[in-house]
Amino acid sequence: MTHPIKSILSVLVLSLFSVVSVTGQKNTFNPINTAVPALSIAPDARGGGMGDIGAATTPDVHSQYWNPAKYAFHYSKAGVSLSYTPWLRKIVNDVALAYVSGFYKLGDSDQQAIGTSLRYFSLGEIAMTEYGGAVYNQVTPYEMAFDMSYSRKLSENYSMAVALRYIRSDMGAGADEDLQAGNAFSADVAGYLNKYVVLGNSECLWALGFNVSNIGTKISYDGGTTNQFLPTNLKIGTSLLYPLDDYNTISFNLDLNKYLVPTLPVYTGSTTEEQAAYQKELDDYNSLSPISGIFKSFGDAPGGFSEELKEVMVSLGTEYSYNEQFFVRGGYYYENVNKGNRQYFSMGAGFKMSVFQLDAAYLISTVQSNPLDQTLRFSLSFDMDGLRSLVK
Repeated sequence: MTHPIKSILSVLVLSLFSVVSVTGQKNTFNPINTAVPALSIAPDARGGGMGDIGAATTPDVHSQYWNPAKYAFHYSKAGVSLSYTPWLRKIVNDVALAYVSGFYKLGDSDQQAIGTSLRYFSLGEIAMTEYGGAVYNQVTPYEMAFDMSYSRKLSENYSMAVALRYIRSDMGAGADEDLQAGNAFSADVAGYLNKYVVLGNSECLWALGFNVSNIGTKISYDGGTTNQFLPTNLKIGTSLLYPLDDYNTISFNLDLNKYLVPTLPVYTGSTTEEQAAYQKELDDYNSLSPISGIFKSFGDAPGGFSEELKEVMVSLGTEYSYNEQFFVRGGYYYENVNKGNRQYFSMGAGFKMSVFQLDAAYLISTVQSNPLDQTLRFSLSFDMDGLRSLVK
């Protein structure tokens, strides 16, 4: 019979990497391997509409994913959001990411906040078949994560945050006695700096943010026999909000991302000695602790420093706002062809009232045969201050 995790992982790989079909590149295609890939999917339509950006953009309800330190600077007392992303719609129709996030300012000093989010990534229903093709079972694999954060202003312009996360990944444990659901715990550490600067005759808001996310345990699907790294990630971003006049503003944003996960050894030899050397490298890789893996990830690429630079993913985005009520967004996401080959434009729009905000985003791939092409995202956010003003 077919092992269930093999079929499921093929779907996950499609969701992470675009197809590389250039002749001669099969030996250099070496992406970073992690478990629980759903943790790396941008969940909301605002960030998704700007090329997956959010480390230093102005605070919003979705900041729990991008940078929870931004909550301390949010103008509202509390907020909650719902986001939904149909995933891989060009291939299947029952894979989707659902995301709920919210925050609450503590006390009356406007200095600290708590945030939380829940994400659920469903891989739909997958039929398990025997070698003859007969279906013997149906599984509904999923990945989910629940987290909470605490953010606090450390000065007038700077805040930091920590987040704790519980992760569960079930690739169809009921279909195979050797396959178990994986559980893991992780933490985030984030910071956010914003200040006003004068450019010409305009006072602009400049911001810098970082988030080191998913620092935690490994995860296992076989009771601990083998363990895989979580997608620990370093995100650094900057943003400049420029006022065109009293009603119109435009922001320019840049995010850089790098997985803090060691590179899986690649076997390129053919002799017995080369096989033994590769096996030793693989054993060393599997024995690395998550913390050791973070430090090793900065200098272990087979191609040296030039390949380390190829592991950096770049997002460029802009957002136009009219009277903080109507928004138009655009962005571009780039990942090196040998590190996953995700390259796409995105666009989005939003409409905001005193009580709620509705956002949508659309992804347009620049790479052929990309299963992420034409991905849609929807987000609905509620402002608790606006709700209170309605009931008074």
